[in-house]
Amino acid sequence: MSAELAYISATELVRRYRAKQLSPVEVTQAVLARIRELNPRLNAFCLVDEAGALASARASETRWTKAAPLGVLDGVPASIKDLILTRGWPTLRGSKTVDSAGPWLEDGPATARLRDNGAVLLGKTCTPEFGWKGVTDSALAGVTRNPWNTERTPGGSSGGASAQVAAGMGQLAVGTDGGGSIRIPCSFAGISGIKAAFGRVPAWPLSPFGTVAHVGPMARTVADCALMLNALSQPDARDWTALPYAGIDWTQGLDAGVKGLRIAYSPRLGYVKHVDAEVEARVADAAKALAEMGAQVDEVDPGFADCREIFWVHWTSGAYNLLRNMPKEKFALLDPGLQQACASGAQHTLAQYLDAVNARGALGEQMKRFHQKYDLLLTPATAIPAFAAGVIAPERPAGEEDWTWWTPFSFPFNLTQQPAMSVPCGFSRDGLPIGLQLVGPMQREDLVLRAAHAYQRATDHHLRRPPL
Repeated sequence: MSAELAYISATELVRRYRAKQLSPVEVTQAVLARIRELNPRLNAFCLVDEAGALASARASETRWTKAAPLGVLDGVPASIKDLILTRGWPTLRGSKTVDSAGPWLEDGPATARLRDNGAVLLGKTCTPEFGWKGVTDSALAGVTRNPWNTERTPGGSSGGASAQVAAGMGQLAVGTDGGGSIRIPCSFAGISGIKAAFGRVPAWPLSPFGTVAHVGPMARTVADCALMLNALSQPDARDWTALPYAGIDWTQGLDAGVKGLRIAYSPRLGYVKHVDAEVEARVADAAKALAEMGAQVDEVDPGFADCREIFWVHWTSGAYNLLRNMPKEKFALLDPGLQQACASGAQHTLAQYLDAVNARGALGEQMKRFHQKYDLLLTPATAIPAFAAGVIAPERPAGEEDWTWWTPFSFPFNLTQQPAMSVPCGFSRDGLPIGLQLVGPMQREDLVLRAAHAYQRATDHHLRRPPL
C-alpha cells in the first residue's frame, strides 16, 4: 500500500485531497516509509526531516478539511536539492568545505515557493560537490545509485532528485541545471524534468556558474512538472535576472496535442560522433510516434557547429569564480576533478572569455532563426544510457579528452537559455531508461510541455517502476 500511495502523481493527489478521498498525512507516511526502506540502498537523500514533514502534512490535512488549500501543491511531498537554501536545514552543497553550523535562516526562492504553496518538504537530495558534474557522488555524502540498477549512476548533478522520484520516495523534486543537470538524471532514471527558460524560475543566491545555470521541476509526469512550475515560477524580488512574472498556468493547454506542430528531429545535431545505437533507435521511434500523432516531423539539424569549447570556457570560468577565494586548506579538500576545472578556468584570458561570450550570442541567434521555421527541436537527452556509479564517465571513445562526449545534447541549450525537457522514451535491452529531449523557442515552455505531455499520454514508459 505504501508503494501505491507513493506513486500517485501530484496532480492526482491534489484531486483526491480536494475530493476528501485521501489525506496528506497517509501519503506522507507512505513516502517516509519508502525513504526508510530504500534510501540506505540508493543514497538519494542526504537529509530527511520526518518530524517536519509529518507536521506539514497534518497542517495540510487541516486546510483540506476546511477546503482552504494554501496553494497548488498543498500536501504534495517534495524535496530540495542540496544546492538550494532551506531555512533550518544545512545546505552543504555536497562539500566538506561548507560549515554545517550555518546559521540557516533563509529559504531560496524555490524552497520558499514550495512552502507558500503548501508542499510537504521531505529533506535535501544529494548532489556532487557544488553540482559540478553530470553524475552524483561526493566525498561528503557518498555515491548515489540508480533505482533501475544500483550498480549504475542516476546521473547528475540532480541525481539524488532523480533517484528519489523514480523510486517513489516523493512525488516532486527541485533540481538545478547548469549543463544538463536536470535532463541527464531524468534520462538516466526514467522520469520527466524541464529546464525552463533562463529567469523563469527565480534563483538566489545566483549560481557562481552564471547565466548557464537554471532551476526547475522534476517529477514522474509532464503534468506534474507543469503543476510544479506554476509554483516555482512565482516571483521573488531577490533575483534581478528573473523574467517578469507572467502569471501563466502551465497546466493549461497540455491536452492540445501535437497536430500541426513543426518538429525538427536531429539525432546527432549534425556533429555528435558517439551515440548509443539503442538510444538512437528509441528516439527515432519517438519521432515516428509524434508524426503519427499529427506533428510535422522533419529530420533536420539546427545548423550550429560543436559548441563544446564555448561551454567549457563558460563553465570552467564559473568553477574559477566559485573557488578563487577559497582558503588553500579548504581547496585541498575538494574533488580533484573540480580542482582541475577551477585551474582550467583560471587559464582563460579576458579575450578568450569574450570570444566565448560572442560565440554564445551567435549560437543564440542561430536558434532564434531556426525556431522561425520549427516549433520544437527533438534530440536524444543523453548519448548513452546510465553507466557505472562512482565514476564521471565510462571509458572514453578514441579521440575524446573529457567527459562531455556523453552529454553533447544538453549543454548547448544552457548556452542559449531555451526551455528544454527530458521525457522517458523507452528502455535499453538491459532495462535502463532512455530519454528524449524537446527544446522550445525562448520563453515557450508551453510548447515543450504540450508536446511532451502528448507523447507521454500516447506511451507508457513513464508508468513503469524500477524493480526494487
